[in-house]
Amino acid sequence: MARIKTVMHLSLILLVGLAMGAAPASADDQSKAQGVVDKMTESFNNLSADPNMGWFRDNLKHAQAVMILRQFRAGFIIGGSGGSGVMLSHDKQGKWSHPAFYGMGSGSIGFQIGAEGSEVALLIMTQKGRDALLTTDVKLGGDISVAAGPVGAGAKAATTDVLSFSRSKGIYGGVSLEGMVIGPKSSLNHAYYDQGVSPLDILVNQTVQNPGANDLVAAVTKLASTGK
Repeated sequence: MARIKTVMHLSLILLVGLAMGAAPASADDQSKAQGVVDKMTESFNNLSADPNMGWFRDNLKHAQAVMILRQFRAGFIIGGSGGSGVMLSHDKQGKWSHPAFYGMGSGSIGFQIGAEGSEVALLIMTQKGRDALLTTDVKLGGDISVAAGPVGAGAKAATTDVLSFSRSKGIYGGVSLEGMVIGPKSSLNHAYYDQGVSPLDILVNQTVQNPGANDLVAAVTKLASTGK
């Protein structure tokens, strides 16, 4: 068991490092970043159109920010999860920012066989939750609270910093984000905006834009204002 825990710990370090983009920015980081934006735009539209996501559609306007992620999960005995995505926030006038890039990773021990892909949206419901995600790596369920988002337009949500919504494929029954570590991908933020920018610059101060994200910003803005 000690050996398994050691292997799991090392695997988690590697997984999180890959998800967070620990490697220096490469020449094709900008195209990679645009690819992420395009995939997250698709995922956001899929989630928004899902008939089970009525609460998500109706309450995006009450969130401080929204994060869209694509999660992968695979394992045999030792399982792990990782993924990448973007976060958008709005100012006091309701203007939504262009996206900041994030990565995520997690690890677990269990008798898990198979692989899963999930489209995930996180509604950041509190100022505390949004501010925590602006600075450094954050552990969901540790640094900030997380709960599964309610299904259906009339459902009630738990009082928490982050609510998670997902569409999943594969043999796993659902997506658990408890213990997930999320942090900025600095190299992609730099490459996409062609300068050194922090999540604070992108999401709060809104000092940068990239026309490649216009469709995503428009989709988020529309859903937040109309709920459909």
